[in-house]
Amino acid sequence: MKAVEIKEFSAAELNEKLASLKAELFNLRFQHAINQLENPMRINAVKKDIARIKTVIRERELKNVQ
Repeated sequence: MKAVEIKEFSAAELNEKLASLKAELFNLRFQHAINQLENPMRINAVKKDIARIKTVIRERELKNVQ
């Protein structure tokens, strides 16, 4: 997911997407622990998507404060 796409989401959509990505990361870690994970690089991709979403949320918080 690109940062440009993420910036187009509303605050509610960002929070919803963040929750779903955290759940996906949990499932990927669980699959990795029991050696059933097909693509281990997906964990890194999900982590980066979570970081991108958190960055956009924080940017909006700072923009509203000023």
